[in-house]
Amino acid sequence: MGAGLHEWPLMFFTVIGQSVAGAFILMTAVLLCSAMPQGQRYKITLSMFGLWALMGVGFMLSMMHMGSPLRAFNSMLRFGHSALSNEIVSGSVFFAAGGFYWLLSALKKLPRAADKPFLLLVSVLAVIFIYAISRVYQIETVPTWFNHYTSLQFILTSLIAGPVLAALLLRSAGSDLTGCRILVLISLLAAIAGCIVAIAQGFELGTIHSSVQRASELVPDYPLLSGLRFVMIFAGLGLWGISVAKLRNPSVIIMLIAFVLVFLGEFTGRGLFYGMHMTVGMAVAG
Repeated sequence: MGAGLHEWPLMFFTVIGQSVAGAFILMTAVLLCSAMPQGQRYKITLSMFGLWALMGVGFMLSMMHMGSPLRAFNSMLRFGHSALSNEIVSGSVFFAAGGFYWLLSALKKLPRAADKPFLLLVSVLAVIFIYAISRVYQIETVPTWFNHYTSLQFILTSLIAGPVLAALLLRSAGSDLTGCRILVLISLLAAIAGCIVAIAQGFELGTIHSSVQRASELVPDYPLLSGLRFVMIFAGLGLWGISVAKLRNPSVIIMLIAFVLVFLGEFTGRGLFYGMHMTVGMAVAG
């Protein structure tokens, strides 16, 4: 099928990492741009525990790909010179800083004057992390990855799944999502952009080949799986969007189902991404 399932730890790690980073940035925007009682702000901050729990799961899965946790630490040694080291270090710093912010806020030990700068700092780290993940796969000897589609896909995952995860956590904190329609709009526009990118990449795969293999042969089910991916994504966004359009605050259960559907859609797309891996080999034309 060419679904890249042999790389499932990395599939989970990259989709989780980008979703969490996108969600944190958007939750920061809500906290900084919305006037709300201090008690509600505290509930939203507490709900961010879900981000760091997911991030922890993602890092544990990524260590499985390396075979041994010690290799994860060794891979940090070339920070600044290796894209992989940059990814791990930037992700670890984002995880640590975000977790530290959550802990201080949950214990009510963070001075109010430091709240906004701390949120902005962690958001910047989230952006750096998203960028660092995409750079790992810009490999000149892998023509199916060494293009702008890779960066676009990874950024769009943050904009498709991130808002849904943010909305789920906001709703679990008791927020009214009818006042956050911009989140569903961001996800919807990003999903439409992702659909256009997937179609364009599908056409380009047919132009990349070596002397022994075409890139399209690596993912023969690309149209089918891409279609399934976006069916799940738009189904999840539809559950959320219909409620908001009718000025109804969706339940936590609806938002959970929406996130699971969107996550599965992005997970399917990431499987296709890993499935299309090919090296230059003897000669590549395109």
